[in-house]
Amino acid sequence: MPSDQPRLHREYFRNGNSHRDGADVSFQDIKKLFRFRTITIGRWVNPAEQQIAANLFFDALYDLADILQVNEQVISLNGSLSLAFGSGGQKHVSAHYDSGKRQLSLAKNAGGGALAHEWFHAFDHYIAKKAFKSAQPKDFASTLWLAESPIIAHPLNHKLDACFQTIFLNETFEPNEFVNRSMQADKAMGMYYYSQPQELAARAFEACIQDNPIKNAFLVQGTKQSAEARLGIYPHDILRNRIQDAVHDYFVHLGVGVAHTAQYAEGK
Repeated sequence: MPSDQPRLHREYFRNGNSHRDGADVSFQDIKKLFRFRTITIGRWVNPAEQQIAANLFFDALYDLADILQVNEQVISLNGSLSLAFGSGGQKHVSAHYDSGKRQLSLAKNAGGGALAHEWFHAFDHYIAKKAFKSAQPKDFASTLWLAESPIIAHPLNHKLDACFQTIFLNETFEPNEFVNRSMQADKAMGMYYYSQPQELAARAFEACIQDNPIKNAFLVQGTKQSAEARLGIYPHDILRNRIQDAVHDYFVHLGVGVAHTAQYAEGK
């Protein structure tokens, strides 16, 4: 399509499995299948745009589930996560996670490619209370980990611990190159954003998702070729591979654990 088309109307490359066999789906279908708490559509999203967006969300969420090897329950954070499209975001921000509302919002014409980043913010927030005894309602696990809060003993939490250690620290337990480059970017811009723990963790997760053989540009894009990537604020090379291995190991085991729990509950 022409490049002057609104971003929502452009083609988003994907090569994942055909989960809907070319059929149109609705946001109600997404809510039912994933069991999201609520889905809110903005008043300025017309029916045609809503249909395009529903198909894009559906494909992206199932691609994310396939990449992480988890079920729909994990993607909706056990039914606690809400979605918003063209509604509930922040002015001049293409995508946003509101920890107070537990709502992930994508802007109508600017949110494509940011879904994985915002989903990890939601996950980082959700998992905090399950991983750290000291977690308060708006805390993120990544922030608590970097503050050296005691972690709750559990095999999955030990794997999460390994993820954060790989994302933040080098072999001598000092800030790694990814953290240092992000701090340098903040210093150059006179702000504190890229080196916030939750932002570092979300960008590391984005890189893992984009590097997977399953590609979906609505889910994630820009970790290799973008203005932000040129700033050096995404993990590179060997570290990027190490982070991918740690994240993959954690989510695979999380997916297995959730599936076994669901099977046990059904058996009872």
